[in-house]
Amino acid sequence: MSDAATLDALFAAARTARARAYAPYSGFTVGAALVTPDGAIHAGCNVENAAYPVGVCAEAGAISAMIANGGRRIAAILVVAGGEGLCTPCGACRQRIREFAGPDTPVYVAGPEGLRRSFTLEELLPASFGPDVLDAARSGA
Repeated sequence: MSDAATLDALFAAARTARARAYAPYSGFTVGAALVTPDGAIHAGCNVENAAYPVGVCAEAGAISAMIANGGRRIAAILVVAGGEGLCTPCGACRQRIREFAGPDTPVYVAGPEGLRRSFTLEELLPASFGPDVLDAARSGA
């Protein structure tokens, strides 16, 4: 899933979603797009709220769109934001991604100019807790 056409499509979808973000308080807009194993792309943007803790991250929006459209597995995800630094998924979103992705899943971080860096989910969330841990516990392993 790391071919150039897929990355271009993820970047375009994330950039479009970012342009639609609702960030009147921070002004920090974020877009995310993910691709499922069947090639379907789902995007989301951050949505702020006057009661700050109830805002929604772009990654959570993209995952919700995937679920709403019947997807259950993330093959790769790309996050795009402005600024000079890397905008990697927050801790909560790393766990959200983990629910639907394995340790080797690519996580791409981009700025308006394009790709800045790529990670695996394992690099961002080492020794993670995921559904496989619960499955093993239920099976007595």
